[in-house]
Amino acid sequence: MFKLPKLHYSFDALEPYIDAKTMEIHYTKHHQTYVDKLNEAIKGTEFEKMEIEEVLKNINKIPQDKKQAVINHGGGHANHSLFWEIMGPKGGGLPKGKIAEEIKKTFESFENFKKQFTDAALKVFGSGWAWLAINSKGKLEIIFTKNQDSPLMNNLNPILGLDVWEHAYYLKYQNKRVEYIASWWNVINWEKVEENFKDAKNNKKRK
Repeated sequence: MFKLPKLHYSFDALEPYIDAKTMEIHYTKHHQTYVDKLNEAIKGTEFEKMEIEEVLKNINKIPQDKKQAVINHGGGHANHSLFWEIMGPKGGGLPKGKIAEEIKKTFESFENFKKQFTDAALKVFGSGWAWLAINSKGKLEIIFTKNQDSPLMNNLNPILGLDVWEHAYYLKYQNKRVEYIASWWNVINWEKVEENFKDAKNNKKRK
């Protein structure tokens, strides 16, 4: 059965960019609910023995009466598990290493990448996510998804994701999604994104 992953920093560690109360509610209430509902949906099936990435990559094999619940709650679990990892108290700045090279190669500059990613996050109508993912050709791609849909369902391997559901920012930023997105760049853990990039290129599962 799936479990809430360990958070490797305190709820207030991302202050002032993401407030402690939002982190606490987001992690202990919202993410826990996705885990609970996912376990409920797959209980007694072959899918409860799979890694969540494998479940989502095989979403069309899920029985029709359980499929939407797995999309919603399995996606919510996978998306948030990555989200917590790619943020940290010593985040921000510029990427280094292979991911920095690939961003420059794909988007010409970090500034262009940042603008395109921000634009994708702002294009989400209602609830959803913006992603930097690796496609089937091994290339970087910026996409956005609705609700808790996972890029894994479309053969894309996410390495960086931004939650733009209102519950991710409303206590601090109210309706100012632009300000939330701008602040979020200050907490990105580029070392973890680099690790995700290398693992994805080598077809390894996220740790």
